[in-house]
Amino acid sequence: MTISSSLNAGVAGLAANASRLGSISDNIANSATYGYKRVETDFHSMVLANTGRSYTAGGVRTTNQRMIDQSGSLVTTSNATDLAVRGRGFLPVAQATQVAAGNGEPTMYLTTTGSFRTDADGFLRTESGLMLLGWPAQRDGSIPTFPRDNSAGLEPVRVNVNEFTGDPTTRMSLGVNLPATDTAAGAPGDVQGLTIEYFNNLGTSEDLLVEFSPTVPAAGMSNEWTMVIRDSASAGAVIGEYTLTFDDGRTAGGTLASVTTVSGGAYDAATGALIVDVAGGPMEIAIGRPGESSVLTQLSDSFAPVAISKDGAPVGNLTGVEVDGNGFVNAFFDTGITRRVYQVPLVDMPNPNGMMALDQQTYLPSLDSGSYFLWNAGDGPTGDIAGYAREASSTDVAGELTDMIQTQRAYSSNAKVIQTVDEMLQETTNIKR
Repeated sequence: MTISSSLNAGVAGLAANASRLGSISDNIANSATYGYKRVETDFHSMVLANTGRSYTAGGVRTTNQRMIDQSGSLVTTSNATDLAVRGRGFLPVAQATQVAAGNGEPTMYLTTTGSFRTDADGFLRTESGLMLLGWPAQRDGSIPTFPRDNSAGLEPVRVNVNEFTGDPTTRMSLGVNLPATDTAAGAPGDVQGLTIEYFNNLGTSEDLLVEFSPTVPAAGMSNEWTMVIRDSASAGAVIGEYTLTFDDGRTAGGTLASVTTVSGGAYDAATGALIVDVAGGPMEIAIGRPGESSVLTQLSDSFAPVAISKDGAPVGNLTGVEVDGNGFVNAFFDTGITRRVYQVPLVDMPNPNGMMALDQQTYLPSLDSGSYFLWNAGDGPTGDIAGYAREASSTDVAGELTDMIQTQRAYSSNAKVIQTVDEMLQETTNIKR
């Protein structure tokens, strides 16, 4: 019985070391595979019930586990949509074949890295057919509220490479100096005009005509102007009229003292801005707070637009797409506009190693991995997303080769046990001769 158990233990040892050699060979074969997670083989002894003075060898068993929670180093690339997770989170992806089939929502798979590029339909996908999933943004760039404990709301990230977009002007700042001499007695009272281009909701150009009329007193200086704002989109109609009074004191001379609203949106002294209604909607115009010298001033004898700024842009063409560290997919246009189009979350669960490992370095949550949760990248325990980067294999070739030597020696030793048992059994059969 003892000799037979020794033979069985030797056979079990051969099988166990063969299994370990299989995992080692897999790890070495994928040492250059982006996102590959190494497999670790553990040995577990088997103890059989022993009675009396005889000993029964139990042998050994093995278990294999893919170390999904071990990350490889990041490797920089030249593609903006090469993505890698810098932390313990996972990118949600879908199989392109499932998306093409259109049979309901595709299954959410997980991966830690991928080289995503737009395909013929504008979807961000890898050469192996993995499509990046994300939550679509609204027109203003905000992300609606989606459930975090399931994949509902996630959809393949799609970028229209032929997209045009415009950005209407909603705010401008009037950094203008008005000539103080024009408000002195005997001044001609000429109206100073200024035309400022803005962009409407359709991306076309319109103009605001801003007229400054000085109040000329009979004696002294009035330091007062009437500002009238006209909109070309409304056939030159007046959309705002204000009376501006400037300070002539020693410390605040030349700055606004007060603004009186005649018509149009009221002036807010706390923000230094007023809101007028152009044809496309409200527009905020900053003219400065009382005592502020960086916007509208009245100094010397020159009319000078010194610092006029505004937001908005005409219609532009898409030039590129990038994913930032917080998972926001941003589209860039040649007019300088940046639009947020999607948000890619990062998925986390209590036991990543319990997930089901599939081809193409993808994983599927299971009962062993626990319930997953979708986090905002850069928030929580998941880490952030690195663009222009891929995650290298977690295989340490030197360590695997060392393990291979140990496995080879152990395999040879177990083979020697079988050879020895065979010789002992041969001696037993020779007793009969």
